[in-house]
Amino acid sequence: MVDPEVVAALLDRSDSPELAELTARQREVLSLMAEGRSNAAIADQLVISEKAVVKHASQIYDRLGLSMSGEDHRRVLAVNRYLARTPS
Repeated sequence: MVDPEVVAALLDRSDSPELAELTARQREVLSLMAEGRSNAAIADQLVISEKAVVKHASQIYDRLGLSMSGEDHRRVLAVNRYLARTPS
């Protein structure tokens, strides 16, 4: 879980080509994921369905090249990749 202000600052400075391909909504979803929010909480905050959150998350994973694996947690990997690829 990352402080919302830190996440906002990181989103504003995103230089990664992978992250640059994310839509504004996908960035919002990723930001809330980085804050540790559940799909239900993300849906409530963005006034969308949980199904839409799942769809956005899946698209984020695809754009970041995170394939489904029984050994990895794509949600955590997406947030870590986002944080690691964003200049400080």
